Amino acid sequence: MELLGLRTVIYPVNDLDAARAWWTGFLGLDPYFVEPYYVGFEVAGYELGLLPDADPAEGAHVYWGVSDVAVTVDEAVAAGATLHSAPQDVGGGIVTALVTNPDGGIVGFIFNPNFKA
Repeated sequence: MELLGLRTVIYPVNDLDAARAWWTGFLGLDPYFVEPYYVGFEVAGYELGLLPDADPAEGAHVYWGVSDVAVTVDEAVAAGATLHSAPQDVGGGIVTALVTNPDGGIVGFIFNPNFKA
């Protein structure tokens, strides 16, 4: 398993429209992807996402790029993490998952075939 670098940060939000408006104003750019289930901004080559179906109390989810999410999750669990969100294809061949490390921190993994470092 090799971490390929940071890729994505996802902010759980209660009000997707209000969060989209705030981030658009703050960043000074429009999102490139807008759906009722997700809003995505491209910021300096990285993904900043807004997710209405997650818990804002958990804070932002940071995703590390990996070549195989399922294998990485298995290795993280074998090293003492617990599964938080199983690997899933979220569209376009993008696969994400979350684990909780032994200290209680949430760690994300992502395979994004569209990401160019």
